[in-house]
Amino acid sequence: MIEAIFKYTYLQNAFLSAVLASIACGIIGTIIIEKKLVMLSGGIAHTSFGGIGLGYYIGIEPIYGAFVFAIISALGIAQVSKKIHTYSDALIGMFWSLGMALGILFIAITPGYPPDMTSYLFGDILTVSSSSIIMMSMIDLIIVIVIFSLYNYWKAYFFDEEFSKVIGIPTEILEKILFIMIALTIVVLIKLVGIILVIALLTIPPSIAKLLSYNLMNIMLISIIVGVVLCILGLYLSYRFDIASGATIILTSGATYFISAFIKSQFKTKNGN
Repeated sequence: MIEAIFKYTYLQNAFLSAVLASIACGIIGTIIIEKKLVMLSGGIAHTSFGGIGLGYYIGIEPIYGAFVFAIISALGIAQVSKKIHTYSDALIGMFWSLGMALGILFIAITPGYPPDMTSYLFGDILTVSSSSIIMMSMIDLIIVIVIFSLYNYWKAYFFDEEFSKVIGIPTEILEKILFIMIALTIVVLIKLVGIILVIALLTIPPSIAKLLSYNLMNIMLISIIVGVVLCILGLYLSYRFDIASGATIILTSGATYFISAFIKSQFKTKNGN
């Protein structure tokens, strides 16, 4: 496969997208776990399907429609839950189902033959285009700048939101920025592993990293490295055995987490902790 990467453009794009996606996953995935936003992320991912359907219907790049729906759903869930005091889980479920229903409706009324939605639902890293690489690079740059330029504010917000508000940190603005970054990251990942599997890639590398460190910065950095290794390993296995790339990456990641957790538990037992 190493020779093939240098020979074929689609494999070069797949390799680059794996690295770029891992950077976003390592940073945003760590935040999602620390702030317990896994369900919210799942809701955003599935709501974005409505934007994909709308993109096909009006004749634009479906991923742009997904961006719009993802950001609206992220901010909408946060805003509506505060205004009408509805449980966020209930709102997430509503946005989740409405987004999927709208996507199905838009695709059904799109003229001509219905498009193949397999890559959006389950991902296909081998179909990532050069324009997607550029988009991923820009989103990674935004995430890195926003998180690390305000790192101390973010750290305070993650671990004690109430105290952060008391000392004058604009937590509401930080929350909106965070939700937008989650939405952007999820849409980037859709082409790699698909809507259905996106949460796994966001949560598994940070979960493995948390087995190795308790420091927020270290977890982010370890998660990025773990994500890169697992994505490339999954890509190699999918290429080697000609199987679905998104599912292979997730299965490889999941197996690595359980093996790592088992090794750590055995190590603790032997050391009497």
